[in-house]
Amino acid sequence: MTDTSSASTPQARSAHAVLPTRRSAAFFDLDKTVIATSSVLAFTRPFFAAGLIDRRSVIRSGWAQLLFLMTAADHTQIDRLRRHVTDMCRGWDVAQVRAVVAETLHEVVHPLVFDEAAELIATHRARGDDVVLVSASGREMVEPIGAMLGVDHVAASEMEVVEGHYTGEIEVYLYGAAKTTAMIALAEQHDYDLSTCYAYSDSITDVPMLTAVGHPFVVNPDRHLRRHARDAGWPILTFSRPASRRSRQLPARLRTVVGSPLAAVALAVGAAVATARLAGFASRRHPGRPTDVV
Repeated sequence: MTDTSSASTPQARSAHAVLPTRRSAAFFDLDKTVIATSSVLAFTRPFFAAGLIDRRSVIRSGWAQLLFLMTAADHTQIDRLRRHVTDMCRGWDVAQVRAVVAETLHEVVHPLVFDEAAELIATHRARGDDVVLVSASGREMVEPIGAMLGVDHVAASEMEVVEGHYTGEIEVYLYGAAKTTAMIALAEQHDYDLSTCYAYSDSITDVPMLTAVGHPFVVNPDRHLRRHARDAGWPILTFSRPASRRSRQLPARLRTVVGSPLAAVALAVGAAVATARLAGFASRRHPGRPTDVV
């Protein structure tokens, strides 16, 4: 008979292994790993209401979001998504975006966070691990999400800003092997032993990130990553409970962070377009299904 106790599952083992003698960290991808959708495409309604995007953009972004949710995020799709977002952001006034995001961060982002991911992050922190978000999304977006989740560090892409406007160009694109480079730099800076560290991701494009650590875990993997994980013997986790399925409230400390001006600035880049209805699609596909380990 299969042992279903929490201590026997890969998800439990991921955060309850023997404490290492050197510092350890847990590196999390963001989109479809920590949150149930694309962080880049989560703000259609607020930006449409503010006049930053038109109806045609809403439709195009909704289609992009649907493809992102329904298909494997391979190199071609990621590149198409990147070009769509950078083209959409070109010329946006940073101050206007900042004001919109300050009013909608909690409403838009918090309901998308997987409960299982939030619990796993809390468990890693409780055992003394640093927690790091590693994302191809813009730093200005990833940092406040990380602050909301209580992580220690973020590594993310950086978009170019000239005279208070986004140029549509990316200065640092943290994608594929570039994530590993960032992880190695953080390990050197904070004395992490990567052989004792953990990494979590959903996409085949993050194989370099997963192979950089001693404890890789795949979360809601696309079919290519699932096949790779099975061949490599990596544990596979299923997260199926976005926070929107419960009336969970953020701690007061996190509500303060979310409402701060810094958080507003940080969510400016990458929060381009999508439909909020489609953004909730993943949470409606399997209502009430408990976390299971494949």
